[in-house]
Order: sequence, then C-alpha cells, then structure tokens
Amino acid sequence: MARNRLFSTLLALTIAVLTFALFGFGIWTLGIYLALYVPLAYRFNWEAGIAPSTVLVTHLLLEQDISLIFLGNELTLFLIGAGLALLFNLYMPSQEKKIQAYHDQVEDLLKQILLRFEAFLLNGDGRNEAALITQLDKTLEEALKVVYLDRHNQLFQQTNYQVHYFEMRAAQNKILRTMAGNINKCLLEGRENVILSSLFERAAQQLSRENSAKELLLDIDLFHATFRERPLPQTREEFETRATLFQLLHDMEAFIRLKVDFYEVYKDEDEGSEKGN
Repeated sequence: MARNRLFSTLLALTIAVLTFALFGFGIWTLGIYLALYVPLAYRFNWEAGIAPSTVLVTHLLLEQDISLIFLGNELTLFLIGAGLALLFNLYMPSQEKKIQAYHDQVEDLLKQILLRFEAFLLNGDGRNEAALITQLDKTLEEALKVVYLDRHNQLFQQTNYQVHYFEMRAAQNKILRTMAGNINKCLLEGRENVILSSLFERAAQQLSRENSAKELLLDIDLFHATFRERPLPQTREEFETRATLFQLLHDMEAFIRLKVDFYEVYKDEDEGSEKGN
C-alpha cells in the first residue's frame, strides 16, 4: 500500500539522518543504517519500501548531505515515483476477480479429490482421482502465473498472500498425489474404512481459506490412538495394510498442517476478506 511505502521512506530517512549525523558518511555507516532499518521495516510490515527507500538513502551518502532542503528533494522524488506508479496501475488493473475465480476452482477440485478418496474407502469407487489431481496441478500453475504477474504490476498492493496461498495448495496437491497411490492399494477393514473416510469427508468440508482446520489435527491424534489399540497384524498383508494406514494418516496430517500454518500467518487477511464479502 502507498501509505506503508510512505511510512517506510520516512523511517528510512530518519534512521539515515541519525546514523550519518552520529557516525559520518561512509559505507560502514550504511551498514549500520541497514541493520537498524530492515528489521524495523519487517516489524511494521513495511518491507515493500525497503528497496526504494534505501536508494534514496544512498543519495544522501553520495552527496554527503542531510540538510532539510536535500531531504525535501528526496521526498519529492518519492512522491513523483508514487504518482507515476499510481498512473501505471490505472493501465494495469488488478486481476483480483480472476484470482478469486482460481481460489474457487482450486478449493472445488480439492474437495472433489477428498470426496473421491472417501468414496473409494466406503464403496471401492474412486480410482480416477489422479485425473483430478492432474487437473488441479494445471489450475494451480495457471493461477500462480497470474498472481506472479499481478504482484509485479500492482506496486501498491500486497499480493504475497495470494502467492503463498496457491503455493500452499500446490504443496497439498503433491501430498494428495502420493496418497492416491496408497489408497488404491489399501485394503482396510470396515471400521477402519469408515474412520478414515470420515476424516477425508471432514477435511473436504473445511477447505476454505477462512477455516483454520485445527480440529482436524485433533481428530488425527484420536485416530492414531484408536488404530494403535487394534490387534497386532497377523499376516504380511495385514502388516502392509496397517503400514499404509499409518502412512495415510501421516500424509493427511502433513496436508492439514500446511493449511493450519498458512492460516496462522495470514488469519488477519482472511478475516478482513471475510468481512469485505
């Protein structure tokens, strides 16, 4: 946002003036400035202004001038650049609607895949889920191209959220591809099928980005405890099936953990988006 870039620039110039006034004009003084400024910029989520602000600070260093007149010139340069960027954005509109459509497509495909897993465990039906996984891969690839381009074009908008969202979904889809192979060769007993299929069904219903999905991790812990209480495998086939079962639970935990971690980082953006809808 333009406001954050302005605050970032003011912070940078303030720190630069203090460091140059105390330690003189030198390359090592620029190092002190960076050591102070960069952590503070990240602390206040003003990191988008680090590069342009530091360019202005190097002007102070090269001219060895921290007078009010020269500082005013630097702020004028910033305002001119900001104005040009705003004009540029008028001709390069945000792809917000297109990105939102990709959100919906991705979550719908994920839901279909998980429900296919559920159907296979309950009815022995659903061996074609790999086609959906491949389709999801292509959709995610297209979505990431759009958000990468949007991030470069929208100079005053934070699009890291969108990039990280689709990267998170891509990581989840890799896990689903592994799980698809394990499910197709998994011969579970009736009770185990019902328990595991219920996990897939619940996960399918909690895919939205506004949902933390933390409860699913608790469910997995309970399922681990339940399955450990089952009688020990007696045959090689039972042993392999039990191993596959625990691998599926492990993969599902990793799948959900990706979503939970993402939610914890971006829950403020999710809440703001939900209020705006």
